[in-house]
Amino acid sequence: MRYFRYAFLAVLAVCLITVALANRSMVSLHLLPEELSGFLGFSWTVSLPLFIVIFLGIIAGILIGFVWEWFREHKIRAEGVQAKREKDRLAKEVEALKRPAADAPGDDVLALLE
Repeated sequence: MRYFRYAFLAVLAVCLITVALANRSMVSLHLLPEELSGFLGFSWTVSLPLFIVIFLGIIAGILIGFVWEWFREHKIRAEGVQAKREKDRLAKEVEALKRPAADAPGDDVLALLE
């Protein structure tokens, strides 16, 4: 299984390098549209190779997906924590119920019958 993982990572690396080499041209990224930046009086622009923009977009999408799923699964995690607390409480209660029966000195009536 380890070799399949290494093979997959090698194929992924070749694909990413191919995309990077095919998209080396510089592009300008603007924070605001030209009309709005002229109205507000400031404009933030950066020039980057296109493959960096593509990779940053992929990474941003993955991070947004992870955060979205983390928030979406909050209810499930909270129910799991509540169930674990309930299980621990019930286990302690069962142990407490077992202990007095074993440690009790005994019933006086039963002691007379013996």
